[in-house]
Amino acid sequence: MADETLDAKGLNCPMPIIKARKILKGMEAGQTLDIEATDPGAVKDFDAFCEMTGHVLLHSGQDGDVYNFTIRRA
Repeated sequence: MADETLDAKGLNCPMPIIKARKILKGMEAGQTLDIEATDPGAVKDFDAFCEMTGHVLLHSGQDGDVYNFTIRRA
């Protein structure tokens, strides 16, 4: 189970990234954030976000129209 969760369903780029960044800033290194989003662009966005910030994308998947991500804070 993640330390924090973000429901970004219904939000379009760049809002899921902006909201995730804000939550991650308040977390400690090693903690995890689960994200649910419906924007198909979120798949590439979160991959690029983690590469740029050093956070680790632990999981990226899809369940129907919902994309699921788990990020570990660097």
